[in-house]
Formats: sequence, C-alpha cells, structure tokens
Amino acid sequence: MTPAPLKISDQLIAPGSRTRVDITLPSLFTQNPVVLPVHVLHGRRPGPRLFVTAAVHGDEINGIEIIRRLLAMTALRHLHGTLLAVPVVNVYGFIRLSRYLPDRRDLNRSFPGSESGSLAARLAAIVLNEVVKDSDLGIDLHTGAAHRENLPQLRAALDDIGLLDLASAFGAPVIINSELRDGSLRAESAALGVPVLVYEGGEALRFNELAIRAGLRGALGVMRHLGMLRRSRRAPSTQPALARSTQWARAGQSGVLGQVKRLGARVGRGEQLATISDPFGDSDTPVNAPVSGIIIGRTNLPLVTEGEALFHIARFGQTDAAVESVEQLQSLLDPPDDLFVDAT
Repeated sequence: MTPAPLKISDQLIAPGSRTRVDITLPSLFTQNPVVLPVHVLHGRRPGPRLFVTAAVHGDEINGIEIIRRLLAMTALRHLHGTLLAVPVVNVYGFIRLSRYLPDRRDLNRSFPGSESGSLAARLAAIVLNEVVKDSDLGIDLHTGAAHRENLPQLRAALDDIGLLDLASAFGAPVIINSELRDGSLRAESAALGVPVLVYEGGEALRFNELAIRAGLRGALGVMRHLGMLRRSRRAPSTQPALARSTQWARAGQSGVLGQVKRLGARVGRGEQLATISDPFGDSDTPVNAPVSGIIIGRTNLPLVTEGEALFHIARFGQTDAAVESVEQLQSLLDPPDDLFVDAT
C-alpha cells in the first residue's frame, strides 16, 4: 500500500519524495528572516515516522554533523516510512554560539510552548506541531554543556514498553534509565504518545569524531530495528550496559584541577579521580569517587569552584560488562574504517 502524502507547514510531500521544508520563524531584530529547515524523506513504502533533532541547545553541534552524515547515506533511497531530520532546532542560539535563545531561555525547558508566548515558547510549539506530532519515535541528539564532555550514552524512560529494545538497537555503550523532565522535548513528546531516545556524546562547540560516529551508527541501528532500512550484515554490534543510577563527584575546594581520570575509566568508591591545587600555594586536595562505576561525563575546564560537578559516574550491576562495552565501541569507531558504508 502506498503511503498518503505528508503535510508539513502547508507543504504536501508525495511518497517517494525528498525535500527540505523551511518553516518560517520570528525574524531577527535586524529584520533578517529566520527559518527552521526540516529535511523530509517520505518513503514509497509504508513504515514508521521517525524524527531526528539536533541543536535544541544551540551550541551542541555534534548532532548537526550526525544528521548531515545520516542524510548522505545511500540506504535512504530504499526507505520504508518517513524520516524528519532537523539539524538545527535552536537556530537563534546556533548563530550566536549559545546554548540559549536571545532572551536566555532554555528551549529544552520551554515545551510544549504556545503560539503567543515567548520566543522559546513559539519555537517549541512549532517543533511539536510540525515535527513531533503524528511521529512514532524521536531521537534527540545532544552533547555535554560548555566545558563538559560526555561519553556516548543513551537516556530513555526504559519502563515504557519497547523502549529498552530500541535503546539497545542504538548501540551506545551505556544506557541510563532517565526520568522525564518537565518542559523538555522528550517529556512533551511522550505526552503526545511519541517516545524519544536522547543521545549524549561529546562537548558543546566541539566536534568529537567518536561521538559523531557512535550517534550515526545508533540512528541507523534504530532505523534498521524499526524496519525502515534493510538490516546490515557489516555493522558490528555492541552490548550496551544499563546504568542503575548516576552520581557526581564534586569539588571540595576551589582551585586548579589536575591529574584527571579519562572518560570511560572504571573507578572504585574512594578512588582518587583528580587533584585540586591552590594556584597561589603548594597544597593539593584529592577528588575521590563517591561510588564505584565508570566515568560517563567530566569537566574539561581546569579552573573549578567549590561544589562544582567534576565527574559523572554511572553505577552498574556488573561494572566489567560496562567497561567492556565502552572499550568495544572505541575499538570499532576510533580507527578509520568503512563501518558506515551501506551494504548492497
């Protein structure tokens, strides 16, 4: 059965079509027009409708590159279903190299938004109505905040039926059972009956090749799991580890951070992760792990203030399995390879 035409922002997209729809947004104060580009791939064959979004925080750019590479995949010529790809959701923050909108609002705390509210509310409402509504699943691509780097990881409400299988198909080394947060794209999508997988990897305003490759591999894995693409015989799989909980190790004093443990490292409770030095003296204070697990996030800025979050540690039932999963992903994606070449 041939799918019906798809309507995005008053534009009809016929089955078998691939186009870009530019949705009009409020202009800049210079009167320069602003649009939200949505890439629409409407397959000739029926299947799920998936949206993939990036740069909800305007400075988180790894997802932009993930979507660029995804759209270049030749396998999409044989797409079952529909793919909506939005490389830059927060256009206003992106052009300012900022996480936030011009009024300092966080778009990911502004959903569901409204057509007559703040700039953030208006943008949020457009995204929900034009992209999220009537979709079957979403993948929202993120990075760590400024000066914070995340190990590739997936976050989802795993109690939802079927989401654990989808999260596993993504293939990130770590899966975190994450509660919904009010005002987020994920929470308001769930309220519409559209579950969302949130991918985190890398740091704001920095391209991280490992995180980009892992995100692309993950999106393709989900699409294959959904039957939108043919299953590949060439893409190896990793066995993700499910984190029971996470906890931050914080700075006990202000100073200069040194001797830092790497992302993905296994640590034991009480193990030293770094030292904080007094820049005007010779005293060193250790930063110790509050729990056992692996480091899934850390600060990259050596200047720290007392109480600041420094290391994000995920706890697992079997830490060895988590470390093995991280090492397997790194061995697959670190060296140049042809992992993303389509199987014919």
